[in-house]
Amino acid sequence: MPSLGLPSIPAWVDSLQAKSRYAFRREEAIEGTGRSAFAVRMGLWRLVRKGRLLSPRRGFFVIVPLEYMGGGGLPANRYIHDLMAFLGQPYYVGLLSAAEIHGAAHQASQEFQIVTNRPVRTIQAGRARITFHVKRLLERTPVVQVKTVSGTIPVSAPEATALDVVQRPHVSGGLDNVATILAELGERLDPAKLAAAARILGEEAPAQRLGHLLDFVGHERLSGPLAKWLSRRKPYPVRLRPDRPAAGAKMDPKWLVLVNEAVESEA
Repeated sequence: MPSLGLPSIPAWVDSLQAKSRYAFRREEAIEGTGRSAFAVRMGLWRLVRKGRLLSPRRGFFVIVPLEYMGGGGLPANRYIHDLMAFLGQPYYVGLLSAAEIHGAAHQASQEFQIVTNRPVRTIQAGRARITFHVKRLLERTPVVQVKTVSGTIPVSAPEATALDVVQRPHVSGGLDNVATILAELGERLDPAKLAAAARILGEEAPAQRLGHLLDFVGHERLSGPLAKWLSRRKPYPVRLRPDRPAAGAKMDPKWLVLVNEAVESEA
């Protein structure tokens, strides 16, 4: 029997969506509807079974607009900020997902990649696969705020994105794809900001590999400040692919990179 004067669970969900809100906590539904915890839990579960809601974490729900119900759910960028607040972790959208946002989308990623400060299990929400990657000095990484339908989300700046994909080629489609991304991202990169992002990271090896790959794809104009910063650090030679031996590899004398893999860019 309907509770007099209390909104139904579906009506309350509809009212949130009307305000361009696409995520909520179970406690909000209890407070917003005035119903018991048991009634809310059952009502939300029925909406999950119908595909109107997704629940990527217990107690956290994502509203699926009717136009998305047959397509596997809402894009993750609509609710990632609320999800990370629910998890209580700082974050930014990074790696291939950031590269795509910045216009380097030659090979679109099949997952939404988040960089945060401690491990989080991969989330499958409908067809959206959200993966999490831990980074030291997360909060010092340069980011830009990007508008979405439901608000803004922090995305690694183009220069930080370039360093991230070079540092993590295994989750960035391999070195060939990293080179392609850098070729496409080059017009968005600022030489001074690139060197500043490398200083924040404080590690020479990723900057050396980035400099080598930027030269390889024809963006030598970007490497001046980066090379100057590295020269003061007096870096040691590094392998382009750290997980492969250096036997027979040729040295790039400018960046002190042992080129132990042949790289091809598709851009």
